[in-house]
Amino acid sequence: MNRLRAKLNAPRLFIKRDDCTGLATGGSKTRKLEFLLGDALKQGADTLLTHGAVQSNHVRQTAAAAAIAGLRCEALLEERVNNPPNEYEHSGNVFLDTLFDATLHHVPGGTAMDAALEDLATQLRAQNKKPYVISGGGSNPLGSLGYVDCILELQKQCAEMGLRKPHLVHATGSAGTQAGLLAGIHALGLNWPVTGIGVRAPKETQETRVHGLANRTLELLGHSPDLPRAKVVADDGFIGAGYGQPTEGMVEAVQMLARNEGILIDPVYTGKGMAGMIAMLRAGAFGSDEDVIFVHTGGSAALFGYRWAFGQP
Repeated sequence: MNRLRAKLNAPRLFIKRDDCTGLATGGSKTRKLEFLLGDALKQGADTLLTHGAVQSNHVRQTAAAAAIAGLRCEALLEERVNNPPNEYEHSGNVFLDTLFDATLHHVPGGTAMDAALEDLATQLRAQNKKPYVISGGGSNPLGSLGYVDCILELQKQCAEMGLRKPHLVHATGSAGTQAGLLAGIHALGLNWPVTGIGVRAPKETQETRVHGLANRTLELLGHSPDLPRAKVVADDGFIGAGYGQPTEGMVEAVQMLARNEGILIDPVYTGKGMAGMIAMLRAGAFGSDEDVIFVHTGGSAALFGYRWAFGQP
């Protein structure tokens, strides 16, 4: 990202384009769903069942994965944004969910989503359906293998491009992406720092969640679950008023990347993640010899549900 680098007088900047993974406008969930969908098919499921916020990237990609496999998809959408405009409720990812023929169930903010999802699964089983329950964000040890695989890709790409001291930065929410990245780095014996920029949970809560999931992912790999707690970093300084709530830093980051690199990021995850990375660059947080890699986890479809956040009528 040479233009952004020049604008911020930064060390070398790179971007891992997981918005280009190809499934339903792309995003991080493609990597997770590769493993989860395989397990669902192995178990003979006929329905993928999951949950997320109204403008969930995960739900959108799960619905598309179901369509590819000839399965049904049902999803619970939690209303986490207070008094949103009509476009938030019906445009962006929600429109795509319906285009992929997902059955959507809206529930109030603060709902115990895992319990509600299991209740729905019970109802479907009573109808002789075979649901495969996918946790929020696909963030369990099996799904996190997608980002272990990502580290294998990055290791090869960094070697080919001559990147010697990578420092990964990304948005961290349901924890699976960061857990998979850390598990892969640890299993391969790499000394790569990872900085997660939180989009929902307080720092201690998020770091504890990531650490636990990373070690369970290592166990699934057959590796000792011995990731040091100090390796897990989740900065909660860019969440603002809450999950999915716009911030000035997010708006600046989305516009800056669009206007300097021609790349779209989203208002919920990557926008806040990029805002965190920009703040780190301005504060001189990276060494001059570090190669900073932003892991773009997708989500630009949500922009169409957030025009109001950018002052659009």
